[in-house]
Amino acid sequence: MIRNIIFDLFGVIARFDTEGYYARHGISPEDQMILQREVFRSLEFAMGDRGTITDEEAVAAICARVPDRLHEAVHDFIYRQNHALVPIPGMENQLQRLKGRGHRLLLLSNTSRAFHRFRADIPGIALFDGTLISADVGLVKPDPAIFHLACRQFGILPSESAFVDDTPINAETAQYVGMKACVFNGDVENLEQWLIELCFNS
Repeated sequence: MIRNIIFDLFGVIARFDTEGYYARHGISPEDQMILQREVFRSLEFAMGDRGTITDEEAVAAICARVPDRLHEAVHDFIYRQNHALVPIPGMENQLQRLKGRGHRLLLLSNTSRAFHRFRADIPGIALFDGTLISADVGLVKPDPAIFHLACRQFGILPSESAFVDDTPINAETAQYVGMKACVFNGDVENLEQWLIELCFNS
């Protein structure tokens, strides 16, 4: 029986309004490409998710590589400030329905310690029974170790758990450790149908 539903955060529960941030701050397409490369695809961003670098260190390292005009944006993106969390349409209602059916809802996310600053802004966060953040434990998905740790921390069995992530390799690893897994593509209705069939047939 599937008792526990474990969700990824970004791309499943919510996303940051990066496009809105660019528009509000008048950041040109060329500068957007610089930020995409030097922030979101940087070693420092990955290290932040693993918790091996502080926000201050990440900002300093990235700002040394980008024009002065982008320093404020680098700070805001690393600290997760000044740009809103946008809910994935329909997901909060989905969480409420799952909670109403008696499932435990759990969050397993690759993100930096900035999570603890924006946690209250996450849609539906009050519905979750537990959270595990990569930066807090020094492990990141798709490392199987973070899934095993989540099971121990949450007190759950993989065989009684389903995992939802928008990244295929993360879902594949969840399946490898014994969970049922779904790659979320933005279609909440399909996800709900998968969960209904899974929970009914398990």
